[in-house]
Parts: sequence; structure tokens; C-alpha cells
Amino acid sequence: MENFKKLLRRRKTFIVAFIAALGSFLIGVTLPINSPGNQPPALSSNAQLVTVSESQAKQPKFDVNNLTLAIREKVEFSQKAMVQLQESRFESTVPSKFKGTTLREAKLDSRQKAIALTFDDGPWPTTTTQVLDILKKNNIKATFFWVGRYLQVYPELGKQVAAAGHAIGNHTWNHQYIKYNEEGAAREIDRTTALIEKVTGVKTSIFRPPGGILNNGLAAYAQKRNYTVVMWSADSLDWRTNTESLMENVMKQANSGGIVLMHDGGGNRARTVEALPDIIAKFRKEGYTFVTVPELFKMEANDLKQQKTAHK
Repeated sequence: MENFKKLLRRRKTFIVAFIAALGSFLIGVTLPINSPGNQPPALSSNAQLVTVSESQAKQPKFDVNNLTLAIREKVEFSQKAMVQLQESRFESTVPSKFKGTTLREAKLDSRQKAIALTFDDGPWPTTTTQVLDILKKNNIKATFFWVGRYLQVYPELGKQVAAAGHAIGNHTWNHQYIKYNEEGAAREIDRTTALIEKVTGVKTSIFRPPGGILNNGLAAYAQKRNYTVVMWSADSLDWRTNTESLMENVMKQANSGGIVLMHDGGGNRARTVEALPDIIAKFRKEGYTFVTVPELFKMEANDLKQQKTAHK
């Protein structure tokens, strides 16, 4: 995160310097320049002098104060825009009321129809990029749960996911189904979270246990460390079914506030890539919008606030 803050400061410095340079350029263009090489030709008559003076008098006067104000406004705008960029790209936490809990779906107001697509076991060569391309084409943000040792091998893929604005979660270092004591669970989870932050700048607090196993020590440690344990409400079973069955599995289990489990890594995920565009199209036809897991639970939190306000 410290690296990201340094990067953010460098970008701010660059923007300020650029705008200041632009202001200096504009001043140079607008104000008269009286260097020897830019002197007007010698005047041979009073009439010429009057003509030139009148022309100069008609030119608008340059206001340095206005330029200074304009530059200040540009800087403030750029700073706000960068803060918004940071919040949109690097938000992988859910509201505090959900931390330390296990969630399978969000409870949304009946008027809302939103769903979260999630992808496990990456980053993975080829497939992760293909999924990213489909999501970009459809203007969708999703949530990726990463295996630490794969991120270690493919950090550039991880950077691409983060740069595209998707949410990122922890899926352990080794993706094993064995039982863990607290020390072992700490190694699996803490090491992965640290690498995610080092590679992308994201400090995630969402965790998904491999295989959805909740009783082997991993979920207990994650909750103790205030992670939100994120399960799912719709399982695509994309690791064992054909493309058509994959779509059927997703659509028949789908509901507003739901979380869809798919995979972009851990093996051959060609079926997932093939089915994804049709899944997106079907959801959109039914009126769904797509959000990340953190956004989904922010929606629930906002609904609860509105309900409390309405009953006051």
C-alpha cells in the first residue's frame, strides 16, 4: 500500500508540474514578447504608430489572477479524480458490519436486481486474460479470488486485473483441502494477502476457502482476523460440466443479491470462457446489473440504512 501511496504522490506532483508548465506557456503566448528577434519593424509615420497603438489597445488584457485560479481549480479537480480512481480501483473490502462473518448472498430491496460474478483459482495464463476481455467488452466489474502461489508466478496478470478495476480476494497460498492449525492457516492467508498488496496495492479483506470448506481452520482464522468469508449462492460447476449445463446451473440458482461461482484458473477453463458471454446476456435480459462482492454488500448496507431512516 505504501508503494501505491508513493505512486499516487508522484502522479499528483506530475499533474501539478504539468498544469504549471501549461500556465507558463499560456502566459508566454498571451503577453507581448519583446526580445530582439521579435521587435516590430521600424515605423516611418505617425499614422502607422496610431494604427499599431489602436490595434494593441483592442487586444484583451491578460489577467494573471484568472489564470492562477484556473490552474488551482485544475489541480483540485485532478486530485479529486485521483482519489475517486483509488477508491474505485482498490476497494476490496465490505462494510464493517459484515467483517468477521460468512456470507453467501446479499439481502437487497426487492426493487434492486444485482448480482456478483466471481472467479476463483487465478491468476492463470490465457484464461484470466480472456475473462478480462469479456468483462471489459461488457463493461462489467467482477471479483477474483486468487491463489498466492499462482500470483507469485503471474504477477503481471494480477496487475492487469487490478488495473481494470475488479475486486480481489484471498483464496489461500496453496489451495489445499487439508486441516490447518492456526499457524498453518496464518501462513496460507497472511502470505497471500501480503503478496496481493505488494503486487497490486490492494489490501483485501475478503476471503474464500478452497472448496468452500468452513471447518478446516482456514475460515476460523480468517474470521478471527476480521476477513469477510465469501461463499456463493450459485455454483456453475464449471470444473466438471459442459458449457450448456454450466449456464443452466448458474441461471436456475440465480437471484438478486446472489454470488456466482466460476473459475478462471486452476486448470482448463475453456468452458467458462465459452459460456460467459451468454451468461452475461441472459442476466441482462432478465434485468440484472453486475457488481463486485464489496459493492453488493454496500448495497445491502445502504438498504438497511434507508429502512431505519424511513421508520424514524
